[in-house]
Order: sequence, then C-alpha cells, then structure tokens
Amino acid sequence: MTIKKYIFILTFVVLSSIVFAQKYTISGYVKDNNNGEELIGANVYVKELAKGTISNQYGFYSITLPKGKYTLQVSFIGFQDFSKQVDLNKNIKLNINVSTKAIQAKEVVISSERGKNIESTQMGAVKLPIEKIKALPAFMGEVDILKTIQLLPGIQSGGEGNTGFYVRGGGPDQNLILLDEATVYNASHLFGFFSVFNADAIKDVNLIKGGMPANYGGRLSSVLDISMKNGNMKKYQADGGIGIISSRLTVQGPIKKDTASFIASGRRTYADLLVQPFIKKTAKAKGSKYYFYDFNAKINYILSQKDRLYLSGYFGRDVFKFTSPSGGFLASIDWGNATSSLRWNHLFTDKLFMNTTLVYTNYDFSFGATQSDFELKLFSGITDYNAKVDFTFFPTIRHNVKFGVNYIFHTFQPSSVSAKVGETEIDLGGIIKEYANDGAIYITDDFDLTDKIKINAGVRGTIFQQVGPFDRYVNNELGLTKDTIHYDKWKNIMVYKHIEPRFSIRYSLPYNSSVKASYTQNYQYIHLASASSMSLPMDLWVPSSTVVKPQFGKQYSIGYFKNFKDNIFETSIELYYKDLQNQIEYADGSMPGEDVGQNADNSFVFG
Repeated sequence: MTIKKYIFILTFVVLSSIVFAQKYTISGYVKDNNNGEELIGANVYVKELAKGTISNQYGFYSITLPKGKYTLQVSFIGFQDFSKQVDLNKNIKLNINVSTKAIQAKEVVISSERGKNIESTQMGAVKLPIEKIKALPAFMGEVDILKTIQLLPGIQSGGEGNTGFYVRGGGPDQNLILLDEATVYNASHLFGFFSVFNADAIKDVNLIKGGMPANYGGRLSSVLDISMKNGNMKKYQADGGIGIISSRLTVQGPIKKDTASFIASGRRTYADLLVQPFIKKTAKAKGSKYYFYDFNAKINYILSQKDRLYLSGYFGRDVFKFTSPSGGFLASIDWGNATSSLRWNHLFTDKLFMNTTLVYTNYDFSFGATQSDFELKLFSGITDYNAKVDFTFFPTIRHNVKFGVNYIFHTFQPSSVSAKVGETEIDLGGIIKEYANDGAIYITDDFDLTDKIKINAGVRGTIFQQVGPFDRYVNNELGLTKDTIHYDKWKNIMVYKHIEPRFSIRYSLPYNSSVKASYTQNYQYIHLASASSMSLPMDLWVPSSTVVKPQFGKQYSIGYFKNFKDNIFETSIELYYKDLQNQIEYADGSMPGEDVGQNADNSFVFG
C-alpha cells in the first residue's frame, strides 16, 4: 500500500467522525505560575464528558466541544489541580497557570503521569520528572539522566563506565536522543561515567521504548526526547552546586517580563586542577590530565499571541592529555557534541498548531600524538543540517492529528589521518568522506473509536539518498584496489524508499485497567560502527550505501495496565517480539580508521 493510500484512509477516518453540530474551541497554554514555563503533557480534562487531551511539547492544548457548560480540570504531576467552570458559547482562549505543591514522600518513584498509563494508546512510555530525578542518589555528586533511565525495566546499561543503553535487545546507536529536537550522537562524559545532560538546564524527559509514533523515526529501538528549560519569565534566579569532581552554575531570568527570557548553564570538572599539586611531586604521574565541560543556553521570545521563537544551544567537550615522564611523547584525545536549534511556533487557528525547526548538530572525535619531531593526527565526525515542519491539528475532542515533513543533510567523516615530520606535512588521506539526503513525511491520528477503544494509527514515508562527491574503491580478492568509480557533487549513488506503518490500540477494562497492543516498523539509515561492545568516542557513524543496507526493525507488543488507590500505584506487564535485520559491526581484527584511502564499509560484517 502506498503512502498516499495510508494518508487518504487516515484523513477519511478523521473527517467522517466529525459531528456537524455547532461547536466551539477552548485553547491556550498550560504554564507554571511560579516561572512562566510551559508544561509539557499536562492533562486537560472535561469532567462532564469524561474525556480530554494533553498539552503538547510547547504547552499548547485545544479542545473542541458542542455549545454548553463544562468543568475544565487540569492536572500535572507536582502541581496543584486546577478547575474552572466554562460557559462555551464562543471560542475561548484560556491560558492556565498552575502552582506547585509540596510533596512529602519517603521514596522517589519514577512513573507516568497519573492515569495516563491506562488511558493512552502509547506503550513503553515513561515520563521522568526532572525534580524526582534530582532526588535520586547522585554518583559523585552528579545527577545523571541516563543512569536513571538504565534503572527502568527493559533497559540495560552498557556496563561499567558506559552511558550507552540498550533497549529491548537493540544497540546503543538504535536510540534516538534529542535535545530540543537536535540529535545528540554521543551522550557521555568521562569515558561513559556521566551523561552530557546537565539536570539544572533540563525541564522535561520522555522515553519511548515501544510503539514509536509516526512523528519519530530514523532509529529502531527507542526515543529519548529531552527539553531544556525556557528560562524564568518572572524573576532572575541563580543556582549552582559543588560536587566531588565538578561544579555547575545556572543563571536564568526575564529579558522582558512575561515576554522573553533566557537561561545559561555551565558545568566543568576540576579533577585535573585538584591533582596538580600531587603531579608536581611525582614525575611518573606527570602526564595524566583529564577534564570535561559543557554549556547550555536558551532564549525564548513571545512575539504575539500566535507566534513564539526559541533559540537554544549546547556545546560540550571531553579532553584527555598524556605526557610521558621524560616529556618526549605527548598524546591528546578530545571529543564532544555541538547543537543549536531555532524554532518558530505559530497558531494558524485555535485548532492548528505549527512548529518550524532549523537544527545544526555536530559530533567529532580527534586524536593527536607527538614524538620528537613527528606528529600524527586522526579525526572523525558527523554533521547534520536539519529542517522540519510539524503540525498538530485538534479537529474534535476525540482526535489529535499530527503531520509533518523532515529533511536532514548528513556529512560523514569516518576518519581523516595526517602526519607531520619536522616542517613537512603528509596527507595520509583516510576513509572517504560521505554525504546523504535524509527525508521523511508522516501523519498520525490518536483518536477515540468508541468510549472503550482508543487507536493511534499512523504512517511514515522515508527516503534516503547517498550522493557525491564520492569515490567507490573496487577491490580484488586480495583486498587491493583494482578500480575506482567517481561520483560528482550531488550525483545520486544509492536511493532507499520505505513505508513505515505504526499502529497502537487500547481497550479500557473495569477497575481502572486496560489492555494495549501495538505494531511498528522502522528503518534506520545511519549506522554506528563499533570496534567493541562499548560506546567508545572513536566509534564511527556511516550511512547506508550500495554495500551497507538500511537496518530494519519491527516490533509487536501487548500489555496489561492497572492502577491502584486513585492512581497512586501503577502496574503493567508488557510482552514484545522484536525482529532486527541488517545489523553491522567491524569484522574480526578490523579497527576504526585503519582503511586509509578506502571506503568505510570495506571492514564491516552484516547480520
């Protein structure tokens, strides 16, 4: 079935279920009364109809109802419940400000929003309130989001000293990690002991490990969607902390009260500074020096009641240096991420919300060594330029429709090697740089079929095109180059097109419980080629090509969900079957970057 047929069927379902009666819309934003931050995923509930919606990623909600009087109830974990009587005889704009409440608890429980786990169609989804993450025991004084995620069922860590995580049998490269919609390719500091996410700058953390909706793609296993704080709209505020190995400082406040705000947050280790007095006393320890740092910043500006701008960025590096006791040998390794996102929100109507995003993402790793008058440098990295437009449409209280388009231009530099002897520079080439276009279009509808049955049905169409400039080396049976095929700039090398259906269903049962089932298909066009099971910073990202096929995964899930004592306690049992194809890794004896002057995929094995 083509994507046009999928879209036609979904559109027909939406339109056919709209009742042609006199209706009006209540819409607005749900905000924290203390600082003006929009709340993501707040429950907006109509008491008389026993139905409702949730605020989107930017705190916006919209409910369309027949003319009448209603009681609107809003709830969000950690905040006081809000209730308001509404006489709906015209379209109403209602921004809701909710206040925090004191929570006294003897233990910290990470869970979904109250009742959402039995009401929604989404399976394997966990919302992690940042304040509760901060209440968990910290490793060496540092709150770590990824370490917290590794405590959840269905997720395994990569072992000691590794922040990579494995979801339901998938690999660490099969997790889509987003920070304000920018992809984070390597999420670790200190060789895996800490994640790159500074909890003081984070507002919201959502993990999806099953039943991935159609608005997400490009990975097989999970989505970790992290949103940064927008900055306090009401007052200036400074927070900081001193840990065993690092310190952090966050400053935020209004640029123009209730209109524009900023936040800036920085963190740096000082282990290298603390050991300096001891290093000076022992020549053998002379050369070991390590530190990491990261910086988050964000500005948001309310242009009008219908328009808002966000500009956010992240930059972080790890730096390791070594000097031999004699001082004759020097080595350095550094790696890190840089991201920036520019987003524009626009309300076309009370029912149609749009977000346009421009994203820059970079991850790179470099190694340098000097011995006498000889220098060696190695570099690898990946850079993305991303543009996307996402729409949310609220036709009736029974429907929540999302659709959009996404385009990414990838630049892959698996490795480049250069050397210098005295004043003479030597270009050793390295693995050939590669380029690719990555596009997607999607539509998904989350709707109530009956009072007991809720369905999320969607489809994602993807296209991936490897383009020039590129040289394909053709080797003989001995592994020696016998021919070269050259592709000019933007010349098509290989194209992949696929349809990815997504389907989830929930059936409500008595006694505050439900059963759910889901089926998803995903294609992944970029691959992490690892030399070992650990997510080392020298791991290389490569595209699908004439040699490397896209990874493919499909997952079937079924589960039973039940809450107890007014949703205080939540339980769930999920069973899943997962099929993964076209996985890649380095062949035995091969190492990243060893194929100087060759194609990266020459050293891979597939399965």
